[in-house]
Amino acid sequence: MLILASASPRRKDLLEQIGLTFEVETADIDETPHLAEDPTAYVKRLAEHKAAAVFARHANRSRLVVLGADTTVVCGQILGKPVDEADAARMLRLLAGTTHQVITGVAIVTASAPPMVAAEVTEVEFSSMTDAQIAAYVSTGEPMGKAGAYAIQGRAAKFIPRISGDYFNVVGLPLARVAAMLAELQR
Repeated sequence: MLILASASPRRKDLLEQIGLTFEVETADIDETPHLAEDPTAYVKRLAEHKAAAVFARHANRSRLVVLGADTTVVCGQILGKPVDEADAARMLRLLAGTTHQVITGVAIVTASAPPMVAAEVTEVEFSSMTDAQIAAYVSTGEPMGKAGAYAIQGRAAKFIPRISGDYFNVVGLPLARVAAMLAELQR
């Protein structure tokens, strides 16, 4: 039995896209970065903690597979989800006219093996944005609840001329990497 340890509707949709059957359970963990923590180590730690927290709730763990994931945007600093519209606008001003990284940590926890933990990094180029464009985008509500205050699969697409790496990673889950990790469990 596969459980996705995430409340993200995008991750749920992505796993369904590749034909997986799973349940969804959320993990309530502290997502505060540690002092001077590397962004890749940060998302890997959170992904593993989410998966482990959900795994620990189940008494019958022999056939249980829990997938945890966490995505962050890095542009000189870790950009999580905006706390309000002003924070979203601040993040978008940081990203505008730059190339930044989107890093997703993924972790698989089972009873039969040590946790499998990995990270995927995608470079995203953002066009310059005027204050009016930022305000208009923020007013759509789309930036809320998304790392870095944007959704590549939504209205922000018009500000992203190119990426280098896994598109699905930017949406929230590197599908090829996850599929390979799950396949490795079958060996």
